[in-house]
Amino acid sequence: MKITDLARKNVLQMKAYSSARDEFTDTDQDFIFQDANENPFQSGYNRYPDPNATKVKEKLSDLKGIPPANMILGNGSDEVLDLLFRAFCEPKIDEIITTPPTYGMYKVLAEVNEIQLNEVPLTPDFQLKPEAVLEAVSDKTKLIFLCSPNNPSGNLMNTQAVKQILKNFSGLVILDEAYIDFAAQNSFVSELNHFPNLVVLQTFSKAYAHAGIRLGMGFAQAEIIQLLNKIKPPYNVNQLTQEKALEVIASAETYKNQVEMLISERDLLCKELEKISFVEKIYPSEANFLLVKVDNAILRYHQLIEKGMVVRNRTNEMHCEDCLRISIGTPKENQKLIIALQELNA
Repeated sequence: MKITDLARKNVLQMKAYSSARDEFTDTDQDFIFQDANENPFQSGYNRYPDPNATKVKEKLSDLKGIPPANMILGNGSDEVLDLLFRAFCEPKIDEIITTPPTYGMYKVLAEVNEIQLNEVPLTPDFQLKPEAVLEAVSDKTKLIFLCSPNNPSGNLMNTQAVKQILKNFSGLVILDEAYIDFAAQNSFVSELNHFPNLVVLQTFSKAYAHAGIRLGMGFAQAEIIQLLNKIKPPYNVNQLTQEKALEVIASAETYKNQVEMLISERDLLCKELEKISFVEKIYPSEANFLLVKVDNAILRYHQLIEKGMVVRNRTNEMHCEDCLRISIGTPKENQKLIIALQELNA
C-alpha cells in the first residue's frame, strides 16, 4: 500500500501555505520581527503561535513514546477527523465505513464532505463483525472508522477483530481512542509500526480533563502526517492551548490519579445501579461512562432533569433502545445521582 495511492490527487499536487513562522523559525528575542503583520506591542500573545506546536509534540513524544514526525495536533480530534476526509476522500466519489452505534461526527463529516457513508452495525453486544466490515469494502472505500472504547457503549473492540480489518483493508483504518486511558488494554499506538494503514486518535478532553482547550492528537505513519500537515490551517493550535497543554503534560501523574478514581467510581456506581428496580441492564464499560438500559429512557431522563441531574438519552441509537448514558462524576456528584435514582425507585 502506498499512501500516495490513497490520497486525493489535488492534495498531492498542491503546494502547502507557507506562514511567516514556517519561513523563519528562529525565536531569538534579539530579532525584530516585521514579517507577519502582527501588532508589535507586547501583550504576551501579539505574535502568532508555533504552527507546528513543536514543544508540545516533543513533550508528547516522551509521554506517548511516539516520534513528533508521527503526530499531528488539531483543534480537537474533530479537526483531525476532518483533515483525514479532505486529504483522502474525493467528494461524491469515495466512500467510508462506520460501525454504529458510534461517535456521530463521522457521519456529520461524511455529509459535509459529500462522502458516501456505509454502515456495518456492531453486534447487539457492541462488538465488531470484521468479516461483514470487509465485505462492505468496495474499490471506492478509503477510510474505516472504529471507536474503541466505543461511544456510546463503552466497550473495547476485540483486538483480533481490529487487526483482521487492518490486515485485509488497503485503505486507512482510523481508531478513535478518546477513552483509552480508562481502559485496561493498552493503546494501539504500539501497533503503528506493524500497520502502515493505522491512524490512532486521542484527546485532551477526557482523561486529561481539558475539553475546554480543544486539543486532539493523531498518530500515524510520517507520510500520512505530512499530508495532513499540508492541508491544515497554519496556526490551528493557538498559543493559549499550547501553553496549557504543556502544563497538563507536566502534571500527567495528577490526571493518572484522577483516572484511577473515576474507574473506582465507575465500579461503585455500577454496583449501586444494580439495586435500582427499573435498571434492566448495565453494559460493561472501559470508558468514563456507563450505558444503562432502563424501563423507559425518556421518562427516566426527564425525571432526573427535574432532580437536577443531566444524563444522555441514547434511546434512538442502534441497539440502544431505552438506554441512558451516564458520565462518571466526582464521588459527591455520583452520590447525588444514586440518591436521586433511589428516590425514583421508592
